[in-house]
Amino acid sequence: MGAEAELVIVVGSRNSSNSVRLVEVAKLAGAREAYLVDFADEIDEAWLEGVSTVGVTSGASVPEALVDQVLQWLAQRGFEDVETITTAVEQQKFALPRELS
Repeated sequence: MGAEAELVIVVGSRNSSNSVRLVEVAKLAGAREAYLVDFADEIDEAWLEGVSTVGVTSGASVPEALVDQVLQWLAQRGFEDVETITTAVEQQKFALPRELS
């Protein structure tokens, strides 16, 4: 996604190594800029200047509602067309501990 998006917004915590790494990977892949935000209201509208394509991703444990809020924020500013890109499908299954099953 970083190669196709001029700007990448990563939703996640600054103390999450996973989220911080996603910002680095987006830049290495070719994104002009990438930022890490916890919430949509942390996005600076100046980041959107001259940008036609925004990629949005999130850290592993980020609630989907926070990603949806970022997508809504972007839609209100003219970025309403959303294309979902699946890069990997997780196959790992974890069994519940015996006392919980």
